[in-house]
Amino acid sequence: MKALTTAEMRDVDRLSSERCSIPGLTLMENAGKSVAEWLQRHLGHLDRAKIIILCGRGNNGGDGFVAARHLWTMGAKPLTILFGSPAQLHGDAALSARRLEGVAGKIHVVADAREWAAWKPSLDAADVILDALLGTGAHGAPEGLLAQVIADVNRRRPSQSVLAVDIPSGLLADTGEAPGPAVAANATVTFTAPKIGMLLGLAADFVGQLSVAQIGSPAELAEQVGKGSVRWLDAAELSAFALPRDPFGHKGDYGHALIVAGSFGKTGAAVLAAMAALRSGAGLVTVATPDRVVPIIAAHAPELMTHPLPSTDDGAIALRSLDHGHFAAILKGKRALAVGPGLTTHDETQQFVRRIVAGRPIPVILDADGLNAFAGHAMELRGPLNDANQVREALAITPHPGEMARLLGCDIARVQSQRIELARKAASDWNVFAILKGHQTVIAAPTGHVWVNSTGNPGMATGGTGDALTGILAGLTAQYGPSSWASVLAFGVYLHGLAGDIAAAKLGQAPLIASDVIQAIPEAFRQFSSELDRA
Repeated sequence: MKALTTAEMRDVDRLSSERCSIPGLTLMENAGKSVAEWLQRHLGHLDRAKIIILCGRGNNGGDGFVAARHLWTMGAKPLTILFGSPAQLHGDAALSARRLEGVAGKIHVVADAREWAAWKPSLDAADVILDALLGTGAHGAPEGLLAQVIADVNRRRPSQSVLAVDIPSGLLADTGEAPGPAVAANATVTFTAPKIGMLLGLAADFVGQLSVAQIGSPAELAEQVGKGSVRWLDAAELSAFALPRDPFGHKGDYGHALIVAGSFGKTGAAVLAAMAALRSGAGLVTVATPDRVVPIIAAHAPELMTHPLPSTDDGAIALRSLDHGHFAAILKGKRALAVGPGLTTHDETQQFVRRIVAGRPIPVILDADGLNAFAGHAMELRGPLNDANQVREALAITPHPGEMARLLGCDIARVQSQRIELARKAASDWNVFAILKGHQTVIAAPTGHVWVNSTGNPGMATGGTGDALTGILAGLTAQYGPSSWASVLAFGVYLHGLAGDIAAAKLGQAPLIASDVIQAIPEAFRQFSSELDRA
């Protein structure tokens, strides 16, 4: 789905009413209910949770009132506070407040700092804080009482969680900037579509884990109204990959992926990438690796094929692997080439990598030490041109922020503060698909189009998960080819994050390892299909 500006979101709401006869009150009702349902899913036993809901005077506060009412019907007893006078409520927000009072009794009102001081112990005692103070229409920095409340929310204990309604209060929806105090939420439930500012710069520090709830506006309205080229990657965006396999298909129909990976002491990276490629559905997977480590890799799984390459004295791939068409012969019959996991930065190996990427006769996924081979040589990523002055074959790079910083010759802080902008620039300058890993992984196409991933979690910040992504991308590319490669790559990133989420739900984030992610790939396929069935 498209990410929208504030003005575009207002147009979607207006058109939902004008064209589709969906009243604003219905949208507010659905929005608040979706927030309550999010809490129900994540908290479980609502009757034991201490929830405080902080509401402003606008429609964002109205969403909070609706959420409070539904939480009461679900068995919770949230404390709801209005910052301002009830007389200042208007329209749908005022009606939602009255409906809440019919269920829960009087809404508590705070008009100044003295009254807030009396209620602050309730904030400190809460398990969950619901931020419904300021919505997407707010401008400038919060001041006075609201600034104080936001500061108090941000001084919470680590065990307390904050859920922002639509957008964290104080964050600007169009720029992702916080000109003053802004709520640093653990999670945000936004409505209809993400707001572009939530995906820019360091907004993730305030937004936390972002979820998008559909509240009744037709999806086609957001597509018609939105003019930007940034999209939020969810299951519906990838529905083409839910088709069943041909009952008469055979392994040759699903492609042969070649994984160039591994070295002495780093065979695990090659195994992880290869197993992820198999689990992603590739018909065949071969690992091309230094000859001295072939037995180690081959012993890991009987499904893997291996091909030895000449090695250096310290067990890395030697440049003579290219002699006499040796490597070219290995490439025959392959549909995808992944290069990088565990290769080391040996000089001969880096020359080998740059040579095979320059010639790339099939789509290439470049990761890890494959990327490090281009530090200081980034413009060589463009590859040779054909008669139409276009790069002959497709290349996808998958850097983490440190690798991207080395390629661009800048620091990591700049990469993290300009993730979309720099991924888009790299894709355009080098004519590649740039997949910038991390929280909300960015997929940028040479055309300027960008997808921001919705899956994944901090538990995936562990060695080997990047190798698993490389394998998934290679396995899917082998199956589907490069004709719609942007969608194939986006699906791979989404599936990788979803597998990580499934593994974390079972094991926790801290104990998560890359093998857990790979083992969860089959369940990720099933969950992806079931999400589409429910849509």
